[in-house]
Amino acid sequence: MLKSGPRPGRPRDSHIDQAVLKAARELLAESGYTRVTMDATAARAGVGKAAIYRRFGSKAELLFAAAVHGMDIEPPADSGSLRGDLRAMAQVIHERLATPAAREVTPALLAEMSRDPALAARLQSTFVARERRDLEVIMERAHQRGELSRPGDPALAHLLLGGPLFVALLVLPGPLDEDRLDDIASVIAAGLIAHASGPARSG
Repeated sequence: MLKSGPRPGRPRDSHIDQAVLKAARELLAESGYTRVTMDATAARAGVGKAAIYRRFGSKAELLFAAAVHGMDIEPPADSGSLRGDLRAMAQVIHERLATPAAREVTPALLAEMSRDPALAARLQSTFVARERRDLEVIMERAHQRGELSRPGDPALAHLLLGGPLFVALLVLPGPLDEDRLDDIASVIAAGLIAHASGPARSG
C-alpha cells in the first residue's frame, strides 16, 4: 500500500533518519531487494514502523533513498562553467549508480514503477524533482554567466545527462572512465548552449 511519502520541511530526528537508512542498507546487502520489509527495517533500526512511513511512502522509496540518494541532495559547487558543473554532476551520478546497492535497487524499482503508476508519480514528485532542481540551479548559473542566451530547460538537461550514464552503468555496462565522463559533459554542454541559441519554441 502506498502511503504518504517524504514531507519536505517536516522537522525530523536525524538520528532516526540515519538509523532507518543504515538498517535498510544492511538488510538489502544481506537479503536482497525482494526480501527487505518495512517491519524488518523498523526492527533493525529500533524504531516503530510508523516512523518509517512518516519518512517514506513505500519500501521502494525507502530503498531508493538508502541505495541511491535521499531528499537532501544539493547541486555541486559552482565550477565557473556549464561544462564543469555538468562534469561534476556526472561524477556524482556515476558514484551513486555504480554501487552494488544501486545496481540491485534500480532495476527492481523500475519494474515496480511499471506496475504501479501511483509509485511512479510519487517518485517523480519527490526524488526525481529533487534531482531536476539541482539541474535547474546549474542551468541558471550558466544563464547568469552568459553561457546560455536564454534560461535553459532543466528537464532536457536531466534527460541528456542521466540517460547516457544510466545506460552505461545499468543497461550496457562498459568502461566509464574519467575521459568518458569528460566527453559526456562536454558534448551535453555544447548541445545545451547550441539549443539555447536557436529559435525559441512557441507554446
